[in-house]
Amino acid sequence: MTTSPESRSLIVVTGASTGMGAATARELAARGHHVLAGVRREADGAELASDRIRPVILDITSSDQIADLASLIEADGRPLRALVNNAGIAVNAPVEVLPIAEWRRQFDVNFFGHIEVTQALLPALLRSRGRVVMMSSLGGRLAQPTYGAYSGSKFALEAVSDSLRRELAPHGVTVAIVEPGAVRTEMVGRGGVTARRLSAGMTPEQDRRYGGLMHAILAQSEGFLRDGVDASAAAKTIADAATSRRPKTRYTIGRDAALLTRLARILPDRTLDRVLASALRPLHPER
Repeated sequence: MTTSPESRSLIVVTGASTGMGAATARELAARGHHVLAGVRREADGAELASDRIRPVILDITSSDQIADLASLIEADGRPLRALVNNAGIAVNAPVEVLPIAEWRRQFDVNFFGHIEVTQALLPALLRSRGRVVMMSSLGGRLAQPTYGAYSGSKFALEAVSDSLRRELAPHGVTVAIVEPGAVRTEMVGRGGVTARRLSAGMTPEQDRRYGGLMHAILAQSEGFLRDGVDASAAAKTIADAATSRRPKTRYTIGRDAALLTRLARILPDRTLDRVLASALRPLHPER
């Protein structure tokens, strides 16, 4: 019996416990690929496990767990076809309000964790002439109010991804960036919980400055959960980015991401400021 190339290679998906990561692992498996799915808890892995999905405990802020993943791939012996750097968190609050520890946590997960995983797996990807997929965001091209930390981490990831693509192209490794807009995922809901906690901790003066804005941002996030792209639909684009023979350098997910990334390129800053403010204005509480 002939074995397909897909079943003879591995794809790593980080942040696969829920949302787009879990959906992407399942989509890749359905396409015949063997997936190492990074999860935070064994219970999450139990829900994902199948003939083509092997859950692996992976916190991308843990150097030991990243090293264990690299060792597992070396011991497996199959070539590493792609790494999908999907893990992420969202921490939303005004720059003045957000504690520095939360800034560091945001960057540790959304930026430094991805860099460390990529560094650890690059030797295997170079041998196989594989693919790196970086999960950025609409927030990696457009920074809305209260998204300073989140967008900062994603802007940084976009810059490094561009640099990495140019470094690795001569060596046969391709790099693709995926920029989702509104997607119905657990990350959005968890980000809302964090935003409410941070909002509740604002001083009276900060609340006067930013209370209405935080209310509007939370209402907008609830709209994402209600009206955003389904994670399983997003997973199809991510799987294409990981496996297409000739990948694009950037993929967007959702009409909002396609439209706003285009507007961010062509509109003057002040005009874009007014567009974003007008979208939030109806969501502010009535005075």
